[in-house]
Amino acid sequence: MLQEEKRQLELFALNVREDILKSTTAAGSGHPGGSLSAADYLSYLYNKEMNIDPKNPQKTDRDRFVLSKGHAAPALYAVLAHKGFFPVEDLINLRKKNSHLQGHPCLTSTPGIDMSTGSLGQGISAACGMAKGAKVLGLDINVYALLGDGELAEGEVWEAMTFASHYKLENLCVAVDVNGLQIDGKTSDVMNTEPLDKKFEAFGCKVIKIDGHNFDELEKAFNFFHENKSGTQPTVILMNTIKGKGVSFMENQAGWHGKAAKPAECEKALAELETARKNI
Repeated sequence: MLQEEKRQLELFALNVREDILKSTTAAGSGHPGGSLSAADYLSYLYNKEMNIDPKNPQKTDRDRFVLSKGHAAPALYAVLAHKGFFPVEDLINLRKKNSHLQGHPCLTSTPGIDMSTGSLGQGISAACGMAKGAKVLGLDINVYALLGDGELAEGEVWEAMTFASHYKLENLCVAVDVNGLQIDGKTSDVMNTEPLDKKFEAFGCKVIKIDGHNFDELEKAFNFFHENKSGTQPTVILMNTIKGKGVSFMENQAGWHGKAAKPAECEKALAELETARKNI
């Protein structure tokens, strides 16, 4: 990847992180930790990978994205806003009454949302249905889904992957945000689902493991997906990430899974991100 291209992605992701903090703090609730860990993936996906048109969010041949870990909605909303699906100014209304930006994505109220999600495990099933539908209709559409590693304790996830493999959904690209933490603590303590690579492979998927904060590795992973589309297997990207990425006092802290920063904490976090901006 060209250096300037990478720099623009880093700046975009930094803007997303700032808006995650601002919106959740203004709401007084939300999920900053897992939103921050997903910011780089979503920034790459919407800037470099997906066939989308913010001016025509319902175009028939668009690629689809399903945020199966729906609690990371603040990250997705920020990406959609900065891509022009709706005004950036709307982000401050996260979780407010009558706002189109509720705590979890809703496809009937927010431009750019392809599936309403929130109940863990259900989003990936919907993504499988979309991928199967595209194949039935003969449409050249890719379907992308993002899951959390804690979400993998849901049995429905593995039913969905059985479906994806059985119906040879090579147009399905699943990413897992492997940050090692969930609301109750370490995923290895709450419900250990490792080894993830071997499990997804056993369910008939092609698997690649990457650093989910490295744009060169994200590019490599999506290239792997496209190279695999000549085959018959769904692709799974296992992304090693840091919960709360970019904010020192939030990083690797399960307590920030579902707790918004106070105004003073938000200012401290934003100051850290501003320092990071100067070094990009």
